[in-house]
Amino acid sequence: MSTVWVYAEIGDDGAVDPTALELVTRARTFGDVAAVALGPAARAGSVLLGEHGATTVFVCDDPLFIEYPIEPAAYVLSELATRHRPDLIMFGHSIDSREVAGRLQATTGSTLVSNVSDLIGIDRVRTSVALRLSEGRPGNLRGGIGGTKTVTIELSGPVPRLVTVRPRAFSAERTGGGTEVVDVDVVVPDERKRVRLVERHGSIGAGPRLDEARVVVAGGRGLQGPDGISLLERLAEAIGDAAVGATRPVVDAGWAPFSMQIGQTGKTVRPEVYIAVGLSGAAQHVIGMKDAVSIVAVNTDPKAPIFQLATLGIVGDASTVVQRTIEALSAR
Repeated sequence: MSTVWVYAEIGDDGAVDPTALELVTRARTFGDVAAVALGPAARAGSVLLGEHGATTVFVCDDPLFIEYPIEPAAYVLSELATRHRPDLIMFGHSIDSREVAGRLQATTGSTLVSNVSDLIGIDRVRTSVALRLSEGRPGNLRGGIGGTKTVTIELSGPVPRLVTVRPRAFSAERTGGGTEVVDVDVVVPDERKRVRLVERHGSIGAGPRLDEARVVVAGGRGLQGPDGISLLERLAEAIGDAAVGATRPVVDAGWAPFSMQIGQTGKTVRPEVYIAVGLSGAAQHVIGMKDAVSIVAVNTDPKAPIFQLATLGIVGDASTVVQRTIEALSAR
C-alpha cells in the first residue's frame, strides 16, 4: 500500500486551503494519507483534513511559519520525508506551495512535476500522473496551455516524488473519519529563516469567492477600460451569487486586481455558467475556465475563438449587451 502526503496550507483563521481537501480526497484512493499542516492555526485545520480522509496530520503551530512562510516549511518537510519516506507528496498550485515544492525538490533530488491534472497510479517504483497539454506546431506538444491534450507521465527516482496539482482537479468529499495528530518536533535552524514576511496586502470583495461562485462574469480587453469592470460588477449583482473575473491583459492594464485573474497564471474556475464578455478566448485564459458547465460569450468579432466553446454566443458590443442585460434583470 502506498503512502501519500498532502502539504496543506492553513490560513491564520484555521481555514484549510480548499485544494488541500481535494488532494486528500483523491489521495485516499491510493493508500494511507497524511497531511502536513504548519502555522498557528494548523491544529484547528487538522480536524477538517481528517474528515476528508487524512489518517494522520503532522502539525506544528509555531508562528514562525507565518513570519517566514517558505524556507522553514520546506526544511520541515525535508526532515519529515527523510524519517518517514512517503511515496509521494502532493502540493496545491498556489505561489507559496509551488515555492515550497521547488525548494524541497532541490534538497531531496526527487522528481517534481508541476500543474498535474490527475493522479493515476502510485507504487514504490514509479508514480503515474496525468498532465494536460496543448498542441503546438505539428509534432510538438507544449505543457500547461489550453488543456486540449492529456498525457501520462511516469515519475521515477528517489522517494518522495513531488507533484503540484491544478486547483479543482478533484472534488473534495468528506468521509467522516477521525485523524491522529502528530506534533512535529523539527527545530528550524536560523539559516533557514532568511526571507521574512514584512507586510501583507489583501483585497476584500463583495459576493462569493471567484473559485466557488455558481456564475462567473469575466471581462477582457473589449471592455475598453476600468469602467467596464464596474459594469460587470453591476451585472454580477443583478444576477446574484455571481463573481467577477478578468483576463490577464485586463489585470496587466490595471483595470482589475490580480485576485480576479482567470487562466494559466491565475485562478481556475468551474461555475455552472461562465459569461465571457469582450474576451477573445486565448488559450492561456481558456485553461482556467473551459470546464464551466455552460459558457455564454459576448464579442464583436464573430470569428473569436471563444465562440467555439460557447453554449450561447452573442455578437455585439460588450457594454451595450451588458447594460441591456442589467436592465432586463432589474425589470424582473
